[in-house]
Amino acid sequence: MRIPAHSVCTAIRDDIVSGVFARGSRLTEEVLARRYGVSRVPVREALRTLESEGFVVTRRHAGACVAEPTDQEAADLLEIRTLLEPLGAARAAQRRTEAHLKVLRGLVRLGQERVRRGEGEDLRSLGGWFHETLAQASGSPALIALLTQLRHKIAWMYTVEQSALPADSWAEHGALVDAVARGDAERARALAAQHTERAAAAHRLRRPERPAPVPGPPRVRASQQAVNTAGVRH
Repeated sequence: MRIPAHSVCTAIRDDIVSGVFARGSRLTEEVLARRYGVSRVPVREALRTLESEGFVVTRRHAGACVAEPTDQEAADLLEIRTLLEPLGAARAAQRRTEAHLKVLRGLVRLGQERVRRGEGEDLRSLGGWFHETLAQASGSPALIALLTQLRHKIAWMYTVEQSALPADSWAEHGALVDAVARGDAERARALAAQHTERAAAAHRLRRPERPAPVPGPPRVRASQQAVNTAGVRH
């Protein structure tokens, strides 16, 4: 079975973000093809995509390597997100579907319930799912792609401190969903801007170390799960 290039791209990107491939390390087609159990063709296509996204650079005499972003480039990403997240929220207020609202409200209920019970282990993943769904609700493929790429790159470059006031964070999520549900684009934009700026303060730059040699992982999946807007699974 031919593994599509986008699945290989996702697998390589995930390994870069998680630190399996160190910044500056070489990414050879032969090694990657063997690692993911694919031919070199989808690997080559994936590396081109990752280069366009800024995760990979091509160097003379070295070939494809993991990029080494500067502190300024990392800071720029947070600033860009503070501009795009509010735009996405405003578009969501204009274009969301009932399915999107159902998922967003369900995630807010789950997050608030976890906070009340003191169960903070999966709050970060719930928050990520919330913001991903909000982006999907914008109905703009270009904006969705930009926000998705930003999330990946910010996760690569930053660690995020656990919120000291998680109840406040999820209250902000709830207020944002209410504005989106009412179709109040300007209110949604303002709330998203406030929330994003506050969240940016919890980000701390990673100072990655060179990892040990990369072990052989499972084969890459041929397909991926899309965002579920039919309901919340728990």
